[in-house]
Amino acid sequence: MRVAVVQEPPVYLDLAASMARAVDLVAQAANDGARLVVFPETWLPGYPTFCWRLSPGADMGKTDELFALTQANSVDLSRNGMAPLQEAAAENEMVIVIGYQEIDGEVSGSTLYNSCAIIDADGQIVNNHRKLMPTNPERMVWGFGDGSGLNVVHTAVGRIGALICWENYMPLARYALYAQDIDIYIAPTWDSGDTWLATLQHIAREGGCWVIGCATALEASDIPTSLPHHEILFPDKDEWVNPGDAVIYKPFGGIEAGPMHREKGLLWADIDVSAARSSRRKFDVSGHYSRPDVFSLAVDRRRKEPVSFN
Repeated sequence: MRVAVVQEPPVYLDLAASMARAVDLVAQAANDGARLVVFPETWLPGYPTFCWRLSPGADMGKTDELFALTQANSVDLSRNGMAPLQEAAAENEMVIVIGYQEIDGEVSGSTLYNSCAIIDADGQIVNNHRKLMPTNPERMVWGFGDGSGLNVVHTAVGRIGALICWENYMPLARYALYAQDIDIYIAPTWDSGDTWLATLQHIAREGGCWVIGCATALEASDIPTSLPHHEILFPDKDEWVNPGDAVIYKPFGGIEAGPMHREKGLLWADIDVSAARSSRRKFDVSGHYSRPDVFSLAVDRRRKEPVSFN
């Protein structure tokens, strides 16, 4: 089964243009025979890296302005905001996994989440996961997710689950996916480098599954100079804001493709999905190597809504 991992930037903080680019990338992947295409963390409409580059006190006014722009360009599922990609998935018989910024249009109409959608080859969204714990200054941008999206789902290409960025350092969250017979483990991220790659290698060995990691390859030159406070955020016009490091690891460890460092394009691999289950003959973390008489894990998968006061 052919896999394509996107290492192209979006049109930064422009949802309509980024969505159109995503649809084009799906068509490109399909033309080259891919059955699964994976996009990085918050690819729609771009990771809010400003939260790491502005101080929470002195720069609050700048942060508020950039948050408003992010909010105006986030995806609202209650208004069929993912429809162009759902149509592209069905048209190309392609499974799509995409990280995006979600606006909660049903409850508050303003809270944002760092989310990851799995769209099956018939165009249906079969899982939507909101990042459980935004990392450090990300909490100035996103609300907290819940356990309702901690699911491994059956798709046209196998059983897929996803955790976002540093959620992959949470052992219980990883185990919640391992225990659902995962074949392909997706780790959309903003992280990169040797430490992150070592984490993904460990997950492939621990979970006995294919692991796909991808961050947005982004240069300062990819970001429009019209972005508010551009000169403060990106003073070095030659900076690689993120090198990407898209990678695919084999079940039980070993690189299949990548890492793709400071390059743009698509990372390709042909994988045998069934190799995940056969690799667990040696070590099955939630099966024959587990000790359910000693350990147990309970996951609350109820959807949590913000508390309201009447």
